[in-house]
Amino acid sequence: MTNDATDLTDLNRGVFPADLLIHAFGRNPDAPAVNIIGVGEMTARQMRDQVSRYAQALASKGLTRGVQMSVLSLNRPEVLFNMAASQMVATRTTPLHPMGSVEDQAYVLDDCGAKALIFDPDNFTERARELVERVPGIEHVLALGPTEFGEDLHALAATFEPAPLVSPRVDPEDLSGIAYSGGTTGKPKGIMSTYRGGMSMLQIQMSEWEWPDEVRFLICTPLSHAGAAFFTPTLLKGGSLTVLPGFDPVTFMQTVQEHRITATMLVPTMLYVLLDHPDFDKYDLSSLQTVFYGASAISPTRLAEAVRRLGPIFFQFYGQAECPMTITVLRKDEHDPENLERLASCGRPVPWLHVALLDDDGVEVAPGEAGEICVRGPLTMKGYLGKPEQTAEAFAHGWLHTGDIARADDEGFLYIVDRKKDMIVTGGFNVYPREVEDVLSAHPGVSAVAVIGVPDDRWGEAVKAVVVPRPGVELDPDELIALVKEAKGSVQAPKSVDFVDSIPLSALGKPDKKTLRARYWGDTGRLVN
Repeated sequence: MTNDATDLTDLNRGVFPADLLIHAFGRNPDAPAVNIIGVGEMTARQMRDQVSRYAQALASKGLTRGVQMSVLSLNRPEVLFNMAASQMVATRTTPLHPMGSVEDQAYVLDDCGAKALIFDPDNFTERARELVERVPGIEHVLALGPTEFGEDLHALAATFEPAPLVSPRVDPEDLSGIAYSGGTTGKPKGIMSTYRGGMSMLQIQMSEWEWPDEVRFLICTPLSHAGAAFFTPTLLKGGSLTVLPGFDPVTFMQTVQEHRITATMLVPTMLYVLLDHPDFDKYDLSSLQTVFYGASAISPTRLAEAVRRLGPIFFQFYGQAECPMTITVLRKDEHDPENLERLASCGRPVPWLHVALLDDDGVEVAPGEAGEICVRGPLTMKGYLGKPEQTAEAFAHGWLHTGDIARADDEGFLYIVDRKKDMIVTGGFNVYPREVEDVLSAHPGVSAVAVIGVPDDRWGEAVKAVVVPRPGVELDPDELIALVKEAKGSVQAPKSVDFVDSIPLSALGKPDKKTLRARYWGDTGRLVN
């Protein structure tokens, strides 16, 4: 027996995403990891060294554990380097929506307390200037390449020699990032993500998702949103990533054909564009073994068409930023093109979470009845930044409330039939009507306005503004659309404006959106599209 106390601090330390990245880089160091179109392949060893340089560059600026950074960029490989490096130094990261307005982006930067803005100099130099002028808390302005404004982070990283990657000491409940969604109060809400949640998502992706044996993954969705979630799993599978700046149907099909891509992720709108392209059948897409899809409801008819034309390669995930990516899944063999009802399902809950359909009192509904999808488990967010009342509402009755209303069949498949939240999902992006209504109601010629989502073959749901003009005023719909586009960005801008004499009201005198939506949705079986 000795007097030396045994230090058990790390005895039960968990494994976090940074640990897994380090493991992935070292598993097959000479295998391709990233394919940069027009430049060439980068091995896992080369990528690991680049991540090390970026991590040292960030640390040299004081961007280390717990410091808040924000990134504004289109898809480019440097985003991946920075993403991995930020995990190594344990900064908190908030992506800015590339199509967002300067007002919303400035609000996000100020609200999350960002100390550094990292931006894409090829597309966002002027926007970065505007944001720095508006947000005095920004101390570091770093560009992902040669720049006329701020400092070139890529060049700074090149001044460091690669060093072994070391996983940072973090607590499971530490914040790993803050993502922003729209809000019913008119301002975006900061969704606080933890290392616990990030690790849980990775575990579910690795255990429940269906991956090809040889993963050559094409990223064409924004790395600021769902695209980033495929980075670590692909590398853990020993696969490689090909990154496109964005989605273009011809470029997508050419890339799949030329690089024998085996997996990708699409939102329903992208899939519709591919299926409708006149040259779709001219390209060899047979290498595709898994097409992950999600972010919005999909048309069962179009999904059946996709299965018939591309084969049984589709895998659906359903989640939200508050419980990211994968509350339920619909597996490949569950995609029966002859069963349109099943194709309308968002799948069955994964076994790593507790999922229930609850009524307004937090009581589980009877079998076959509709209830709100509610979740318990390690995947859930920590809460909304600086919004205790909205956090308490989201966690009412000890569950995370998704705001999606669903029914379950006798096999456990869930079918989303409506939204409890006043939210529109268009092209895979969330739009909160209140934010659009606030802009339109400020127009001097608008007496009243209600914004709703309506069915749309391309976008799934399209933003529609229903406007009551002031007496004697003639309004130009294009002017109103442009007003929202300037204030909120193109995603939130209405696709159409209808002028009416009045907006239906509920018994409490509030706009009756259920009645209003019924005019456009008719007798469809579900009020999501």
